[in-house]
Amino acid sequence: MNLHQLRFVREAVRQNYNLTDAAKALFTSQPGVSKAIIELEEELGVDIFTRHGKRIRGLTEPGRLVLESVELIMQEIESLKRIGKEYAAHDSGSFTIATTHTQARYMLPKVVQAFMQKFPKVRLSLLQGNPKQIADMVKTGQADLAIATEAIAAMDGLVTLPCYQWEHVVVVPPEHELLRSKAVSLEEIASYPLITYDAAFAGRSKIDHAFTLRELKPDVLLEAIDADVIKTYVELGMGVGIIAGMAFDTERDRNLRTIPVGHLFGMNVSRVAVKQGAYLRSYIYTFIELLAPSLTRKMVEAAMRGGENYEL
Repeated sequence: MNLHQLRFVREAVRQNYNLTDAAKALFTSQPGVSKAIIELEEELGVDIFTRHGKRIRGLTEPGRLVLESVELIMQEIESLKRIGKEYAAHDSGSFTIATTHTQARYMLPKVVQAFMQKFPKVRLSLLQGNPKQIADMVKTGQADLAIATEAIAAMDGLVTLPCYQWEHVVVVPPEHELLRSKAVSLEEIASYPLITYDAAFAGRSKIDHAFTLRELKPDVLLEAIDADVIKTYVELGMGVGIIAGMAFDTERDRNLRTIPVGHLFGMNVSRVAVKQGAYLRSYIYTFIELLAPSLTRKMVEAAMRGGENYEL
């Protein structure tokens, strides 16, 4: 048994059981991959993959257990490599953050700026996606950590910790009727065409749930993944916007006004997530603490050992 065989098994699954694509991804030959997998199966005494002729079609029951072990082994290998790199260079290396547009655009700039001042030799990358996509980026090793709403707390294989709370706000033009309401209600909001987030983003599920509880069916005119897009169409007078409060900038959004609606849609929690069992470079702990000062290295390490999702 060798690491090449384990890599071939993992990549075959990642490439949807296409050994030609797996071979290309690993810069080797398809016959070599096939032979190595067969040799591993013979050594283990079980079939890892189901087959139709010479083509593999999926994982057998023992194959699923083998894959779980392979993933753990490869994760430990990556951790060993990172340990070596960190001791060779404490203040340099690469760091990839997966996050949503709202976080990247409105919450991270000052944190990233402070981090880069502390670690100018670190090459920082930002990847964007919806919560599920960024969680997958962390689980597959594409990113070191993810930052999103609490939706990522429900995803297996991650340890998540709370960073900060926020609420939704309604955004309207300066002379809009809703600004004259002393306490905006769901019924009032639902009487206008709505422009808000796509279902995968920024607490949209809480918005929908609040309307459903009151048996209201608002006219969602436009859905977007980006608060800036939502605000643009609100400025055009196409409807009432609902965005994350953090995404409103009083200086840049002078043509709009906000109405806090946390009392209608509830509070949201943004969380930072890392892969369970992963090895984190020391400067990643520093970044997490810059993001949320309460998340000290000691607390993060304790959470990772326990494999828990901490709450505020």
